[in-house]
Amino acid sequence: MNRAERTASITEIRDKFDRMVSAVFVNFAGLTVEDVTQLREEFRKTGVEYKVVKNTLVQQAIHDLPYADALGPVLKGMTGIAWSYEEPGAAAKVIKTFAKANKKLKVKAGVVEADVLSAANVENVLATMPGKDELRSQLLATFMAPMQNLVAQLNAPQQNFAYLLDARKRQLEED
Repeated sequence: MNRAERTASITEIRDKFDRMVSAVFVNFAGLTVEDVTQLREEFRKTGVEYKVVKNTLVQQAIHDLPYADALGPVLKGMTGIAWSYEEPGAAAKVIKTFAKANKKLKVKAGVVEADVLSAANVENVLATMPGKDELRSQLLATFMAPMQNLVAQLNAPQQNFAYLLDARKRQLEED
């Protein structure tokens, strides 16, 4: 790789880190070509960008970012990085699901904003975070709950009156 190609690669990697919401670092040693192809397809479906990178290029690309020192030990051996640009948990969810069938795929670490997460936190916290659609539905349900309670309270007197009439009718029928 000549100097121009190296500089272009570093710039590209830095751009991905600047745009990302989260990144997950994985060790893919032992996976077959078919497994990696399947993993890439799963990433594409969820809008996650995955790339196998040289550790030295990543180190040079992120050298001035606040989490660069914390990622130093992670950037050893074979490294693949999955960048999420919209949902922080998207890459972690794909990796967690894929790793159930392929035990050779190992999470090294993760980055969310400027925080470095351990492999355990990526798998247990980041991968279980609700997505945008789930959060929107929860927010909508929260907004709708007071209105639903108001409607129930407004209908309560009519409903109670109907129960009273029904109880009186049964009482008269028993006599």
